[in-house]
Amino acid sequence: MTHNLLIIKGDGIGPEVVDAAVVVLENLGLDLHFDEAPAGYACYQQYGDPIPQTTLDAARRAEATLFGAVTTPPDIRNYRSAVVTLRKELDLYANLRPVRSLGLKGRHLRDGLDLYVVRENTEGMYSGLEEDYGDKATSLRVITKKGSERIVRYAFELAKKTGKHKVTIVHKANILRLSDGLFRRTALAVAEEYRQYGIEAQELLVDTMAMRLIKDPENFEVIVTTNLFGDILSDEAAELVGGLGVAASGNIGLEGAIFEPVHGSAPDITGKGVANPLATFLATVMLLQQINEVEASDRLQQAVTKIINEGNLTPDLGGTATTLEVRDQVIRFLQ
Repeated sequence: MTHNLLIIKGDGIGPEVVDAAVVVLENLGLDLHFDEAPAGYACYQQYGDPIPQTTLDAARRAEATLFGAVTTPPDIRNYRSAVVTLRKELDLYANLRPVRSLGLKGRHLRDGLDLYVVRENTEGMYSGLEEDYGDKATSLRVITKKGSERIVRYAFELAKKTGKHKVTIVHKANILRLSDGLFRRTALAVAEEYRQYGIEAQELLVDTMAMRLIKDPENFEVIVTTNLFGDILSDEAAELVGGLGVAASGNIGLEGAIFEPVHGSAPDITGKGVANPLATFLATVMLLQQINEVEASDRLQQAVTKIINEGNLTPDLGGTATTLEVRDQVIRFLQ
């Protein structure tokens, strides 16, 4: 079976890490067809649009998309984020962030972690409904029953599929009584349906969750929350296993999926050949799982783990390897 994949390289180090991942994919012995489409700030400079309709159409057609990194300038009026637009246009309502110890060592790092942060991906504070009144600006935080129910159900189904036994529902319903109140009530109703599978539900306020992630992260298995809270908590959790250089993310819906490293476009190291490709390789692991190439996914995960164990790392992780040296070492392990 041929898998049709879309490649969006983006800006900065995006092309460097995605190109490395494509070469790795080509060495897995799978039947893959690649298309490529533009997005990001360079795309905006060339075409006047950071995410053209042709790119959106290509993402809809693809079985899955591998996305690099884009620059989103804050000072261009009406500029739209390519990633956020893709999430909304394709209704990729679930953002999945695995948090798994990889054997890296450091002052903040923890061994033995294996949890997921599940983040609602299309509404909340990222609804895009903002108004500028000159000396005042407002952002509308949209929480719906539909959006809440489907993301919480996704989290419980993930727990069921992966053998996890606890889902932590994170909110701020003591202050945001209407919006997070709706999220909380909906989440607890869904949780009741999964008691028969032996999955425990607990709820925590987001500030308590932020503290507990540092204090005792081992006590969590699946964390589910709203868009902004999930964005912050997932980055915090990533720091416990090595930082954004090894943080991968999936944007998943009923009819599409986009996988990406969490790091930004890193213009300060663009073109120097030292960009860390491991987060992109781990995003590729998730992509392979999505298209049901589980054996290839496991092989690539094992190769990344071996790279880390042997210390063949880029400078951001304390090593001296280049992007291409890490890529080629992964390929050698695969073979």
